[in-house]
Amino acid sequence: MRHSAYPVDPWQVRETRLDHEVLARAESIFALGNGHIGLRGNLDEGDPHGIPGTYLNSFYELRPLPYAEGGYGYPESGQTIVNVTDGKVIRLLVDDEPFDVRDGRLLRHERVLDLRAGVLRREVDWQSAAGRTVRVCSTRLVSFAQRSIAAIEYEVTALDGPVRVIVQSELVANEALPGPLKDPRVSAVLRAPLVAEEHTAGPAGAVLMHVTRESGLRLAAAMDHLVEGPPGVRCDTEAEPDLARTTIACRLAPGQRLRLVKLVAYGWSSRRSRPAVRDQVAAALAGARFEGWDGLRDAQRAYLDDFWDGADLEVDGDAEVQQGVRFAMFHVLQAGARAERRPIAAKGLTGAGYDGHVFWDTERFVLPVLTYLQPGAAGEALRWRHATLDLARERAATLGWAGAAFPWRTIRGHECSGYWPAGTAAVHLAADIADAVIRYVNATGDTLFERNVGVDLLVETARLWAAFGHYDRSGVFHLGGVTGPDEYTAVADDNVYTNLMARRNLIAAADVAARHPDRAGALRVTPDEVAAWRAAAAAMHLPYDSQLGVHPQVSGFTLMREWDFTRTAPGDYPLLLHFPYLDLYRSQVVKQADLVLAMHWCGDAFSAADKARNFAYYEARTVRDSSLSACAQAILAAEVGHLELAHDYLGEAVLMDLHDLHHNTRDGVHIASLAGAWLSLVAGLGGMRDHDGRLSFAPRLPSRIGRLAFSLLWRGLRVHVTVRPAEAEYSLRNGGDDAELRIWHHGEPLVLTAAKPVIRPIPPITPLTGVPDQPPGRRPAHRTDLIP
Repeated sequence: MRHSAYPVDPWQVRETRLDHEVLARAESIFALGNGHIGLRGNLDEGDPHGIPGTYLNSFYELRPLPYAEGGYGYPESGQTIVNVTDGKVIRLLVDDEPFDVRDGRLLRHERVLDLRAGVLRREVDWQSAAGRTVRVCSTRLVSFAQRSIAAIEYEVTALDGPVRVIVQSELVANEALPGPLKDPRVSAVLRAPLVAEEHTAGPAGAVLMHVTRESGLRLAAAMDHLVEGPPGVRCDTEAEPDLARTTIACRLAPGQRLRLVKLVAYGWSSRRSRPAVRDQVAAALAGARFEGWDGLRDAQRAYLDDFWDGADLEVDGDAEVQQGVRFAMFHVLQAGARAERRPIAAKGLTGAGYDGHVFWDTERFVLPVLTYLQPGAAGEALRWRHATLDLARERAATLGWAGAAFPWRTIRGHECSGYWPAGTAAVHLAADIADAVIRYVNATGDTLFERNVGVDLLVETARLWAAFGHYDRSGVFHLGGVTGPDEYTAVADDNVYTNLMARRNLIAAADVAARHPDRAGALRVTPDEVAAWRAAAAAMHLPYDSQLGVHPQVSGFTLMREWDFTRTAPGDYPLLLHFPYLDLYRSQVVKQADLVLAMHWCGDAFSAADKARNFAYYEARTVRDSSLSACAQAILAAEVGHLELAHDYLGEAVLMDLHDLHHNTRDGVHIASLAGAWLSLVAGLGGMRDHDGRLSFAPRLPSRIGRLAFSLLWRGLRVHVTVRPAEAEYSLRNGGDDAELRIWHHGEPLVLTAAKPVIRPIPPITPLTGVPDQPPGRRPAHRTDLIP
């Protein structure tokens, strides 16, 4: 449930009091990043903390992957994101007494994550044990405009008497981290992974350089300070291998203020020399000093003004969802905006959960959203996949397959999953990557990207399917021994989601080879190979239970034993922590949307009646032990006409982290679920689909939402959609007088121009089934019960 310290506000997340019990969770919620740098929302003074965290995208350490029993093709080492040199720490002493929120008297404490300005602000009134009161105000940002820079404005004001103030601004390497938990979702903890290489100090700043012990990655962190205060302010800096400290001392009379701006620069490389990396951060600091605090702050606001102009969603009637979806989109932006040919991890750069790994959910949930809102960021993420193609080819060769086998979980591109039934067997990842390529090219029209990146990815993933699958005696093509999106149904045959996605992959590879014959030729694609892809796609098996009138998510699923929900206590969820996988694998219990997910992304393969029956069947068996489920269920609930249920699932997807619904936000926010918040609104209530490059909408609203408005980019044109209970309005926001775009509204073709909006009525829908039941105790919270 929502924490009482976080009031609902449309454009900010505000913490009105400090609760030590949820400190780690707040650090994730208040995290700042730009896709390259990530700073957890730790308190400025460092203590107390839940989990200290400063991360650089793809900066990792190697660790062994132990097995009780090894096996052929098992990866031998894993990759874990490193908590790098912490530049957030600013300690304060007031007349020799350290400022600590646990000591003295905390008269006021407020933090605000400003979603418009892209900053974290903090205001504290604190009285020391000696009775001296000071006000501490800080504003923190991670720059979107200057990729390597973070900055903090820090002010101390004496309130009720003269005080001597000492500020210690630090760079700290190899911070002590809390011990590991039993939950396997929590990252492995590395102890002192950084080996010091160099440390230097100047009058108001310092540089620390380190290299990781095993992966050999080189890191430089540098800081500089701009100081304003009363006459006599003194500033000194010292450095040692794992610590640099700039100390600022002064006396403040009542009402006087000490202000400092701390600039922090980060750089790392696996190849460049120590001088090159050191000079990189020095240059980044020079650029930040040139702009100054005001320039950095104004550039941050300008970047976000542009982002929100195209990415904002307006939701009338549910204030929590309105706040939550803006929070969600802010974190999705922070995860990918400046990643620049680096991956977008499951937690972004907000925590070390899942060891900082990227999974399939980036391509399945995050990249579609970025494709429609920030296509440059989506393209860069796919270029990162392309850069790891040789490693994927090597992995496929190890497994005896053709083409490319991309890793289930990774940072650099090597397979890091030590559990093959939910890793290696989840081959649908290849088709997820291919689908992200297809949607990106359809939405942007970027033929140069298709030629230089897309052809390689589509061809090598198609080769995987052709080698992995087999024909039976009847000439039907099967994909056996796979794990689909539902990780509670592992190593099974003919997962519908995987088969449909693979079919799309095979057809797209054949089509792209025809459009770019020279690139296909360079990959040694032959006419016979293309014909084989098309034949496999045409013969792909899709299981169907004619007795029940539903699609089994894998062959034989509807014949498996039913899970005994009556003997499953509320405390037994998530099931993977309380029951053996073997029991889960042979039962009709679904961790997360699987067949339902297929009906969204491959919706043109199902009839309306299929969708209604399938949705009802799987609702009764889906326990949502994954944060990736609620958004998919929201989308299909809306499509089949269960609009109030869609609203309920929408609330769960949107509030996954603000309400800590899965009790693990402390390890970082759920980037894919937050992207799913956008999908729940736009693809769910907005009914947006882009099957085969055709952009269509079928909007409908639940009873408590009076208006939904959103925009998206399609072929460089910004389409704006406003949905009201009885009508939908479509318009173009750019493109000039000659711009035209063909879309569909509930099956009716429309042509949009910039001249005037097009308004169409929304037809009513009668659901083909009754409102479905969920497993006992797993019903989503009713939004109608929660909205005032």
